[in-house]
Amino acid sequence: MTHPRADRRAAPAVEIDRLTVRYGRTTALDGLGLHLDGGRIYGLIGRNGSGKTTLLSVLAAFRRPTSGAVRVAGEDPFENERLTGDICLVGEGGHVLSERIERVFALARDLRPRWDDGYARRLADRFEVPLHRTPRQLSRGQRSAVACILGLASRAPLTMFDESYLGMDAPARYAFYEELLNDYTAHPRTVIISTHLVEEFAGLFEEVIMIHRGRLVVHDGADALRARGATLTGPAEQVQRAAAGLTTLRERQLGGIREVTVYGPLDEQRRRAAQAAGVHVEPVPLQDLFVHLTAGDGDRTLAEVRR
Repeated sequence: MTHPRADRRAAPAVEIDRLTVRYGRTTALDGLGLHLDGGRIYGLIGRNGSGKTTLLSVLAAFRRPTSGAVRVAGEDPFENERLTGDICLVGEGGHVLSERIERVFALARDLRPRWDDGYARRLADRFEVPLHRTPRQLSRGQRSAVACILGLASRAPLTMFDESYLGMDAPARYAFYEELLNDYTAHPRTVIISTHLVEEFAGLFEEVIMIHRGRLVVHDGADALRARGATLTGPAEQVQRAAAGLTTLRERQLGGIREVTVYGPLDEQRRRAAQAAGVHVEPVPLQDLFVHLTAGDGDRTLAEVRR
């Protein structure tokens, strides 16, 4: 999806070059390489333990790579005081202090050069967050709302949300999506959202980054990625012919009827030919595609997707 915006030039591009991060014998990121243009909303998706939080921590200068490099707006963010004020990463709890929320906002105002205090307070009203209370005195949903407010009101050129909304109920999450899209349109920045709620967030994503076991599975436009997945159902022989040359993610057969979920360049001409042969072609929801592409150890699928 392409979102309207005033100007992308102020939003930083992100370069990730052969990034590897190890914790003892565990490799969290394994030679990851990415280029992210500035001024887009990226969805970062992967299973638990895939390396999402590690990647965001490196970009936010919370962690030094074992090897490889990252660049934000052309600079290494680690121990870069000038740059780190332009990078904001918030998790579910917001990593806030035990101070009253109004004091947390005051600290953010001191640390974030683009912080909008009036906007933060309007968001607090919308999410019903009492500013005179401490995080311990808030519900889980309110603590998640504080995290989202810290990300939104920071107006940081690189803003990252790491499952920061998880404690919020559905109406509050939808309010967050609305605020994110509206403020992003008015104040362009580079946004990365790490999430397990793939379909719920899918309408926000302009590009999707899918990682598995620390390696890149796919990076593509959200619409283009959806177009590369399809479920083919019909007579077994015709389905087999329609799926030829594509990566098979899942297949089932009952009698003479076969159902195959495929990933690959299924263009309009090929879709029409399949339908003319009696094959029903259905799109695959982004979340289902994610599940299929990261099934098992992912090694075979990863190699096939990169062909």
